[in-house]
Amino acid sequence: MQHYETVEAVTFAYGQHHHLEIQITREIAKEQGIRHHILDMSLLGQITAQPDFATIHISYIPDKLCVESKSLKLYLFSYRNHGDFHENCINTIGKDLVNLLDPRYLEVWGKFTPRGGISIDPYYNYGKQGTKYEGLAEQRLFQHDLYPEKIDNR
Repeated sequence: MQHYETVEAVTFAYGQHHHLEIQITREIAKEQGIRHHILDMSLLGQITAQPDFATIHISYIPDKLCVESKSLKLYLFSYRNHGDFHENCINTIGKDLVNLLDPRYLEVWGKFTPRGGISIDPYYNYGKQGTKYEGLAEQRLFQHDLYPEKIDNR
């Protein structure tokens, strides 16, 4: 280090489960008299400009209203340039449909193309309160993904 005018250490905090890694780096830098910077990168890559592809499965038991398929398709296409987390998109779609249709039962399941070998398949469901569909929603929530898929069987 004596050959350099200044030496600085940079640690990227990317949401590690154990902060011990950062703490040790901080202590080593202090012992060596090195200026230490910690850059918070916990949001890096969570919302990118890269396209995501998904198959959206929607199942519902109507009460008085039904959704017209063309309207539903146009609504889903509005997500084409929408930057958000997969989970938020599926929850918003589910809540919007519940508010619009007031169905007896509804479920929305997003099957997103894996990124880096990790598959995120958020699930939303709703059962009308005070009906048998409320119990159905709870039952389906616990059973919807009992047999996880592999990347090669989608």
